[in-house]
Amino acid sequence: MNPRRGKALMIQGAGSDVGKSLIVAGLCRAFRNRGLTVRPFKPQNMSNNAAVTADGGEIGRAQALQARACGAPASVHMNPVLLKPQSQIGSQIVVQGKVVGHANARDYQGLKPRLMGAVLESFERLRSEADLVIVEGAGSAAEINLRANDIANMGFARAADVPVILLGDIDRGGVIAQIVGTQVVIAPEDAALVAGFMVNRFRGDPTLFQAGLTAIADRSGWPSLGLIPYFADASRLPAEDALALDQRDAPGDAPVTIAVLQLPRISNFDDFDPLKAEHGVRLVFVRRGETIPVEAQLVIIPGSKATIADLEALRAEGWHIDLAAHVRRGGKVLGVCGGYQMLGRSIEDPQGVEGDARACEGLGLLDVRTVMEASKTLEQVTGRCLPDGAPFSGYEMHIGRTEGADTQRPLLEMADGRQDGAISANGRVRGLYVHGVFNDDRQRTAWLKWIGAGASDFAYEQSIEETLDALAAHLEQHVDCDRILSLAR
Repeated sequence: MNPRRGKALMIQGAGSDVGKSLIVAGLCRAFRNRGLTVRPFKPQNMSNNAAVTADGGEIGRAQALQARACGAPASVHMNPVLLKPQSQIGSQIVVQGKVVGHANARDYQGLKPRLMGAVLESFERLRSEADLVIVEGAGSAAEINLRANDIANMGFARAADVPVILLGDIDRGGVIAQIVGTQVVIAPEDAALVAGFMVNRFRGDPTLFQAGLTAIADRSGWPSLGLIPYFADASRLPAEDALALDQRDAPGDAPVTIAVLQLPRISNFDDFDPLKAEHGVRLVFVRRGETIPVEAQLVIIPGSKATIADLEALRAEGWHIDLAAHVRRGGKVLGVCGGYQMLGRSIEDPQGVEGDARACEGLGLLDVRTVMEASKTLEQVTGRCLPDGAPFSGYEMHIGRTEGADTQRPLLEMADGRQDGAISANGRVRGLYVHGVFNDDRQRTAWLKWIGAGASDFAYEQSIEETLDALAAHLEQHVDCDRILSLAR
């Protein structure tokens, strides 16, 4: 009997940020709801918003969401090449979940052909366990200047012989030129792989764009597979790109204000999505040139891909002064991962893990000291919060070892008995390494009570499932899913 080898199709973009990740997640859920075993795949991703997988590695956050849409545990093979931008040293390169080195943009172009083997290996592993693999491209299919060594778009599609659906974004303007222009500039052999196109984020009367769809089809030779109206609830799903932070502040007044410092190299910012979704909570991302709002009950220093560099940026903005005043007024502070390290007395990087070997003074709000180490902790964890006993689940993703007097007042206890985090002597400052703790409704309620807010009645995880189902139904209504499925091979 022949081994299982599922069919596949690929969603590529006519530009960057056209909604590929969201559409792939919606299609994954739609076809899973039809009874198929579906898996997501992205050959190469660039993001500092990553997730820890069940098999002990890390992948882009979007692929973790897509895995959830499929009802499958996230695997390193769903995103075999992940680039994590850092200061000074270009990007960290993660292959099949593990860090293998660093490279600047130019050097990385020469490395890509050597990575294609890992990409195809991971792809075939997913095909062996699925009826359908839905592949997401990266950036734009029309980046012909990078085509020679491409492993993310047409280079992968050609190597794996996967049909392509091209996605354009009408909300950005010029969608006819986006799609027709792609057909004009790409090689004929690549164009032959395109089985059709879709137009995303349409607003208004769809009959007014029928002539536009016809024009694209006539000029490109590719059939239209759907005009997708704007899906307003997309903001309820975790975002991968930090550009999304510019649209993530909650409008209007609320009795509770929580401020998150938007560091230049912020990572894992989806930690705070559950707080943003809370009724009665105003989540504010404090941007460059802004001061920390005085009305904030809680200020959070988030994770960072370059802790020392982001600590220097924090000081350059004067936020260290705002933080000290905030604590004097009785306000609360939380540091997550890199933010936890910044709260201590010092950070040392003797091996130059983040760039040059150096040390710097921390904010001094916690009596701890951090030493960076080359090894990286990647683990899914569960446990309870020691001050209130509330359960949590999350993941560790960090380099560095943190020790000091305040760790004698740990914040979390893992299921295996290990402890994490620190609490200041005055109880106003907390730090922890674990990401994702706010996803648990009971844990989030405990944190809200800590800052004087009422109990939460919001079911965050349930809301994610409901949104994925709504997205799938949205695509079933507006896209020819039967035809899309028939195009897979």
